[in-house]
Amino acid sequence: MADEQEIRQLELLCKQLYESQETSIRAEAEKGLVVFQEGPDALTKCQVLLDRGDSCYAQLLAATTLTKLVSRNAQALGLQQRVDIRNYVLNYLATRPKLPAFVVQGLVSLFSRITKLGWFDTHKEEYVFRNVVSDISKFLQGSVEHCMIGVQLLAQLTCEMNQISDVEANRSLTKHRKIASSFRDTQLFEIFRLSCSLLGTARENCKNLNFNDEAQHGLMTHLLKLSQNCLTYDFIGTTTDESSEDLCTVQIPTSWRPAFLDSTTLELFFDMYHSLPATLSSLALCCLVQISSVRRSLFSNTERSKFLAHLVNGVKHILQNPRGLSDSANYHEFCRLLARLKSNYQLGELVMVENYPEAIQLIAKFTVQSLQMWQFAPNSVHYLLSLWQRMVASVPYVKATEPHLLETYTPEVTNAYITSRLESVAVVVRDGLEDPIDDLGMVQQQLEQLSVIGRCEYEKTCTLLVQLFDQSARTYQEVLANSQSQQIDVTVQEGRLTWLVYIIGAAIGGRVSFNSNEEHDAMDGELVCRVLQLMNLTDSRLSQGGCEKLEQAMLSFFEQFRKIYVGDQVQKNSKVYRRLSDVLGLADEATVLSVFIRKIITNLKYWGRSEQIISKTLQLLNDLSVGYSCVRKLVKLDEVQFMLNNHTSEHFPFLGNAVAVNEMRCRSMFYTSLGRLLMVDLGEDEDRFHNFMLPLTGSFERIGTLFSASETPMFSTDETKKALIGLSRDLRGLAFAFNTKTSYMMLFDWIYPSYIPILLRAIELWYHDPQVTTPVLKLFAELVQNRSQRLQFDVSSPNGILLFREASKIICSYGNRILNVEVPKEQTYPLKLKGMSICFSMLKAALCGSYVNFGVFRLYGDEALDNALNIFVKLLLSIPQSDLLDYPKLSQTYYVLLEYLAQDHMAFLSTLEPHVFLYILSSISEGLTALGGRLNTYTDTMVCTGCCATLDHIVTYLFKQLTQKAFPGKKPVVPISDMFLKVLEVHPEILQQILSTVLNVIMFEDCRNQWSMSRPLLGLILLNADYFNQMRENIIRSQPPDKQAAMAQWFENLMEGIERNLLTKNRDRFTQNLSTFRRDINDSLKGPNVNTSVSDMMTS
Repeated sequence: MADEQEIRQLELLCKQLYESQETSIRAEAEKGLVVFQEGPDALTKCQVLLDRGDSCYAQLLAATTLTKLVSRNAQALGLQQRVDIRNYVLNYLATRPKLPAFVVQGLVSLFSRITKLGWFDTHKEEYVFRNVVSDISKFLQGSVEHCMIGVQLLAQLTCEMNQISDVEANRSLTKHRKIASSFRDTQLFEIFRLSCSLLGTARENCKNLNFNDEAQHGLMTHLLKLSQNCLTYDFIGTTTDESSEDLCTVQIPTSWRPAFLDSTTLELFFDMYHSLPATLSSLALCCLVQISSVRRSLFSNTERSKFLAHLVNGVKHILQNPRGLSDSANYHEFCRLLARLKSNYQLGELVMVENYPEAIQLIAKFTVQSLQMWQFAPNSVHYLLSLWQRMVASVPYVKATEPHLLETYTPEVTNAYITSRLESVAVVVRDGLEDPIDDLGMVQQQLEQLSVIGRCEYEKTCTLLVQLFDQSARTYQEVLANSQSQQIDVTVQEGRLTWLVYIIGAAIGGRVSFNSNEEHDAMDGELVCRVLQLMNLTDSRLSQGGCEKLEQAMLSFFEQFRKIYVGDQVQKNSKVYRRLSDVLGLADEATVLSVFIRKIITNLKYWGRSEQIISKTLQLLNDLSVGYSCVRKLVKLDEVQFMLNNHTSEHFPFLGNAVAVNEMRCRSMFYTSLGRLLMVDLGEDEDRFHNFMLPLTGSFERIGTLFSASETPMFSTDETKKALIGLSRDLRGLAFAFNTKTSYMMLFDWIYPSYIPILLRAIELWYHDPQVTTPVLKLFAELVQNRSQRLQFDVSSPNGILLFREASKIICSYGNRILNVEVPKEQTYPLKLKGMSICFSMLKAALCGSYVNFGVFRLYGDEALDNALNIFVKLLLSIPQSDLLDYPKLSQTYYVLLEYLAQDHMAFLSTLEPHVFLYILSSISEGLTALGGRLNTYTDTMVCTGCCATLDHIVTYLFKQLTQKAFPGKKPVVPISDMFLKVLEVHPEILQQILSTVLNVIMFEDCRNQWSMSRPLLGLILLNADYFNQMRENIIRSQPPDKQAAMAQWFENLMEGIERNLLTKNRDRFTQNLSTFRRDINDSLKGPNVNTSVSDMMTS
């Protein structure tokens, strides 16, 4: 009876979870269900819930709980148990075909997961989970509901085999790949043919099908999805990022050739598109997109031509009957299909297709219409432009005798894009619609494509742009001159000019050096003159306000013009400069650069209120200041000298205190550019340096005066904070630019000892406010960075030690205070962890800069080093271990710092308290398995490699301590503390666990840094010889009998010729042996029934 009550309670909790409106009731129900899922008798209760069938929510709970149980550890359930669950699910679905869709989906997912995880399981030499098609075909012969469940089972199984679950990402990617490959080779083609056969039957009966009937509509949906899942399968294990799927080729296996050589497969999906309603036809197009992307090497040249002809005919037929394309999903998939025509086939092949002239005419007409309907499906335009961009880019390489006709149709596409964007402006402004130009990411992408398309028949493109620009500019001037004109008319003209300036910038950016000609350069000159004349007009009106979007377009234009016509690689006799000289009197590059700088100064003066314009303007200045010859020409300009002598808020309002704190970030970039410009002629001229620093000196003096009143009511906190934040950002920019010894020493002598105490005082006052601490800490992190070996102090100079002392004070002052600050959990990173991360970065830069002899500190009783290291330990212990990997920036700074500590400061690490040492070892163990975790590929590989290096230093130190030999006349080295050894005596399982982790990754994971992993492994084996031997025996015993001898031999080969030392020669031999060992293991995994987890074996 109690069981009955318990089951009823579970059903009630499920009802509350899914139906209750009260958040608190749902939360309580969820807690109760989690307890049930974790319970020991969950399996039997799940069966009871399913057998009762009283509550659909309880059925869903049972299905998801069983899926979790199976996923968590498939081996914990016996083989017979798993077979029974699988058969139970199939029978359950067969006897209850009218279950709610979500229950069916839950049970289908359970079937797929249990089949995948047991794919290599055998009983009496028979694979027990592989007879899927024969088991499911019984469903396909039943009612519509049964048939739908059967198709759903196959679709979900195909999807499950193809995707990596979280469990697999954290366990073994290699095992997932073996299963996916085996499924591909043994089942997938049969499933694909079955789906095509069922679709063929549906095509014949299409007139009799009622798509308003939910069951029949559902069956067709699942059938098409099954075909789609087969065609989108990851055939060769590339696991490409989904965002780049439009670049990929479908790597169909050679055994599938018959399905594609025969045009019936292609025709089937085109027929399905034409005969199905709009709600389904987009899925047919989706399958066609994949079929059109089949790898080229599947066909011979004649076969490919034949296949392409069928494909082009199918596309042509859709364009001749475009009724279905009014549906946005169909339209989007069709645009993708058109893009694949060129991404997978060469223009030379397309022009040889019999119906090419007719097809390209229809495609051009469709593209023009699509561009003119700019409000309909704007996300699909990318694919159409991609097709034309690729075709135009291929023109120089076409050797076919047939005409490609692009010179006829491409100008129509260019014209349609430009005119449709201009016409959209009036509609957007008058109707208050969302402006397409606000989506700058999309606009930039389209302009990049247009820059190539517009270069086809460039004379026509330029003529059109000149005509439209002159017309809009003339109207704009008339509207401005007419006092009666309304603001809306001004806004429309500014919007049109904004598009034109963006497009002109793109057209100029489309110039390619290998295919340039002087006539095109002369045309570019015409376009540039017009934009610069417009700029003179808009700049003259800035005191009355300006158009922000138009200014952004100008900056985009300048950036394109800079890339093509300004810099070290540009021909100075270009016809662009001749035209600029004739029209605007800009005779050479230096005068053009003066226009750039004047524009930059104008923007910085008038646009302080717009962060976007300021940051883009500063990016342009930064780009100009990087080039070797360009920066030397810039320095000679009066405008640049003006900037170097007048960098104050009076001339550049964005440097003032009136700006919001979050907009001060761009000041660092401004001062980096000024620093580069200053350094060109600075040499050793200290007077020039101090004159340049006068505004910053004044700021520091004012802040110092304000601080002296910090205890009085007169103290202005906000004003002082803002001044300090801005100053810290300015100095960080300068410190980054001063990458020579001379310039850095001038800065160091200026800031130390006069102004460092002010920064320290700021940390003491506002340690809890990251708006202040982040810029100050980042400034210090830059000062201690030995960039380009600039920190080469003289032999008699104490500056290296003095600099480290100050860094130590800052770290300790911030660290000791931030430890006591309580913050909400969701604010932990911005309010605490970010500052700690910068401190770790600062300490690492100082420790590895090679400008301080750290042995001196202890020798003379200076506590600066010990204080910094001790505060590092305190900060580390305050961070929950999960956070170390949850925040990638923190991961990088912590693990890199730890590596340098283990490399150069083992004396300090060996004195740590046991709980600290255990925390560090535990974090290393976590970092080793970071691969495939929450970080990105670059970060997690870096973290894992750093952990290997750290572990290697620790293991080597321990090994040396344990194997010291006494020689006559040699005193044994007595460590400062043998705490390390004591901890490991009490907790030998720590290094043993790490040993098994490393071995597991090397043997069974997708190990991206095998060399790094091999270095600590030898030391771990030598320190834990008995444990390694025991683990080896367990691994060998867990293999199938026919593989045990081979596994034993591989372990023998691994240790062959390895001596009991950690000399480089011995390590290198071990690394070579390990490479062979891993290769042998990987080859063996292709066979069945291999136990692929050391962690399961080593605990026995």
